[in-house]
Amino acid sequence: MGRVLLAAPRGFCAGVERAITTVEEALDRFGPPVYVRKQIVHNTSVIHDLSRRGAVFVDELDEVPDGALVVFSAHGVAPAVKEEARLRGLATIDATCPLVTKVHKEAVRMAEAGYEIVLIGHAEHEEVEGTVGEAPGRIHVVDPARTEDVTADGSAPVGWLSQTTLAVDETMRAVEELRGRFPGLADPPSDDICYASQNRQEAVTGIASGCDLVIVVGSANSSNSRRLVEVAVNAGAGAAYLVDRASDADERWLVGVRTVGVSSGASVPEALVEELLGWLAARGYADVEEVTLTEETLTFSLPPELRSPREP
Repeated sequence: MGRVLLAAPRGFCAGVERAITTVEEALDRFGPPVYVRKQIVHNTSVIHDLSRRGAVFVDELDEVPDGALVVFSAHGVAPAVKEEARLRGLATIDATCPLVTKVHKEAVRMAEAGYEIVLIGHAEHEEVEGTVGEAPGRIHVVDPARTEDVTADGSAPVGWLSQTTLAVDETMRAVEELRGRFPGLADPPSDDICYASQNRQEAVTGIASGCDLVIVVGSANSSNSRRLVEVAVNAGAGAAYLVDRASDADERWLVGVRTVGVSSGASVPEALVEELLGWLAARGYADVEEVTLTEETLTFSLPPELRSPREP
């Protein structure tokens, strides 16, 4: 009846693998409960599985009992949060993705050099909140679609940074718009969009024009997953939808569809993709072709509190 183009790479990136393993190792080594500030990664299935093992997810540190162990999520936290934990005597493990940590360091460097910083991103996202906390008062958050709202006045040198999970094309359009207002706009040493977000966006772009429909597996609060849906439509897919899991898919989407593209966000277990492929196969889409753009080999070491004595 139809076929499936399965985009690769997809699913877990190195930062997500590190963050999830951090919570698993902490549970194994120290026993439950292990408290986690915010969701360790933005995926409901992962959160459910870790909760069953004894992880307790909280919004703020005041929900963590004195003397408990708390893990900071992959999205990063502001220095003020770390200081609050220190003052309360909480044991902490920082699972911030190293690529987010890089952005934090860039923010500190720019602020110390006297720059006003325009941070392209979504103000409500935890990653953005953490980055802003590195240089409060010096960072101006602007939505990539609304650069006219930027509050920097240009009285000091201006530089830009971005949330790591944005769409590449949208971010660079925003940068060019900002450059029109601030001709001397300083760039970060390297692009802030993480390699995994870029690779997954490019993989979806590669299949989208040949697809009547693209289904992205990912949770609604996952920025990088939502971006994949946008990228698919912009790259020529007939339609694109985000599903948390196969049970969220709608058979009506398949009417008149011969080719379905499938991908998943960077915090999605491969089992959920397999579940969707099974759902599609049961409806006549059993011919699956994996389309691989690039191979990913990057890995990150666990936080120092969890490394074996021989690890760097």
